[in-house]
Amino acid sequence: MLIYACPMEPHFTALKRIIQHGKGTLDYGLHLCPPSLTRLLSYTNVDWEGCPDTRRSTSGYCVFLGDNIISWSAKKQATLSPSSAEAECRGVANIVVEICWLRNLLLELQCPMRKASLVYCDNISAIYLSHNPVQHHRTKHIEMDIHFVREKVVIGHVKVLYVPSSYQYTNILTKGLPRRLFLDFRSSLSIRPPPAPTEGVY
Repeated sequence: MLIYACPMEPHFTALKRIIQHGKGTLDYGLHLCPPSLTRLLSYTNVDWEGCPDTRRSTSGYCVFLGDNIISWSAKKQATLSPSSAEAECRGVANIVVEICWLRNLLLELQCPMRKASLVYCDNISAIYLSHNPVQHHRTKHIEMDIHFVREKVVIGHVKVLYVPSSYQYTNILTKGLPRRLFLDFRSSLSIRPPPAPTEGVY
């Protein structure tokens, strides 16, 4: 099967920006330090119908252990979502699956999580559905996701909380951002240049 491409001027401009960004951040890296907290902290967000060709939403999440980012993802959802709340519920379910896996891994490494893992989301409907035991007929098609998240909330493994979009670090994985916000979020994800070398120290 042949796939035809017709790149235009905007595509070339975007390619140049990507190359310039890569060239300007060659010395940047992921900085890790001894964790100060024994709690998993995560952020999840969805760009609803963000793909113009398929109208599928893009889910993104990042997970921190203390100040260290230890897991992140950004990918298209497998199915179409008729509402942003449905897309966000699927996004919350994705991060809760990842958190359960990480909690089990840390348990095997003799570092059990004693506190609930925090999931920050900027969609009020998704947060409400994760706590409300009453099932609504409009959420039947995402019932499994909601039940899974709610079960983890009830047993105390997860808390789903609200965060304003201005502090939703996962936006850097799912949306185009203004330069200032992009730089702030990039730094918050521990992606920084190396510390300045100190002369005479080896």
